[in-house]
Amino acid sequence: MGPHVVGQRVVVRRVVPGETGPSGGPALTDVLGVCESWADGMVSVRRESGDLVTFPVALVVSGKPVPPRPSARLRIGAHEIHLRAMEGLRSRHVEPLGDWVLRATGGSTGRTNSVLATVDPGIDLDDAVAGTLDFYDRHDQPALAQVVVGADVHLALEHRGWTRARPDEADVDVLVASVAQVRRQVRRRLGTVGPQPVRLADSLPDGWLVGNDKAQANLDNVRFTLDGPFLRQYAEVVLDGQQVARGRASYARDWAVVTDLMVQPEHRRQGLALVVMDALLGWAAEQGATTVSLQVISDNHRATTLYDSLGFERHHQYRYLAAPAAPSR
Repeated sequence: MGPHVVGQRVVVRRVVPGETGPSGGPALTDVLGVCESWADGMVSVRRESGDLVTFPVALVVSGKPVPPRPSARLRIGAHEIHLRAMEGLRSRHVEPLGDWVLRATGGSTGRTNSVLATVDPGIDLDDAVAGTLDFYDRHDQPALAQVVVGADVHLALEHRGWTRARPDEADVDVLVASVAQVRRQVRRRLGTVGPQPVRLADSLPDGWLVGNDKAQANLDNVRFTLDGPFLRQYAEVVLDGQQVARGRASYARDWAVVTDLMVQPEHRRQGLALVVMDALLGWAAEQGATTVSLQVISDNHRATTLYDSLGFERHHQYRYLAAPAAPSR
C-alpha cells in the first residue's frame, strides 16, 4: 500500500487510537472505499456512502486494492438501455421489425433515423435486412443501423457489406451511473464553483439550436424529436444574454437520460458542466429516477475524464453502419 493506490478501490485495516480490541491489543477497523489521497503522512478514503475518512499512515496495519463491486446497472442489456433512451427522443415513423425498431425522422439525428439493431432481430437476419432496406427506401432515406460494437449483429451486417456510416468519427460510449452517487460527487465539487444562474424549461428554449446549421435546417423534425409526450427538462446557463452551457434530460421508468450537455469553448474549465448536471439530476431525482445514462464520443477525453470522476461506468459502445450501395440497374 502506498501513493500508487490513489484512485483505486481499497480496503485498509487501521488502528483505532485509544481503543482496545477483544484480544487485549489495539482495536482495529477496516475502511472500504476509493483512496483519494495518500500524502503528507495522511490517507483519505471515500466510502460508498460518500463519507471521507482520513487517518495517519502510521495507523495503517494492512490493506490492498479490491475489485470494483459489480454494478447491477451493467447487467441490464444494451437494447433495453436504448429502448429507454428512445422514450425521450421521439421519431416520426416507427415500426417494429422482430426485436429491432425502424425509425425515420427526415434525417435529423442518427438515433431517430436508423434501425435500432442492438439485439438479435428474433427473425431471420436476411429478412430483417430486407425489411430495413424496404423501410428506408419507402421513406427516401439511407438505410442506417445502430449496432453494439463487436456484437454478433454488428459482425453479421459487416459480413453482408455494411460499412461504417461515419468513418471519421469514433465510436460512442454509453455510460450509466447512480443518480444519487453522481449528485453527491457533483455537489462535492460544486463547492469550488461560484453560484451560477440556471434557466430551466420543459420545452425547447429559443436560441437552443443557434449555430447548429443542420438542426436549424430541420427545425420541425428536431422540435418533434425533443419535445415529445414525455417528461423532459432543459437547463442552460446564460451570461450577458448568451447561452454558455446547456443540457437536457428525459425521464422514463426510473431512468434519466442526459443529452446535449455542452459548454462553449471559451467558458470551459469553470465548472459549468457540473452546474448544468446538478440542475438536471435534481429534476430527475424529483421524478423518481435512480439511474442516469448518457452518451459521449469515446475520443472526447475531457468529457470522459469528467464522467469517470463522477462515477459513470461504461456499459458498451455503439456505432452506425450504412447499407451497401444498391447495384446499378
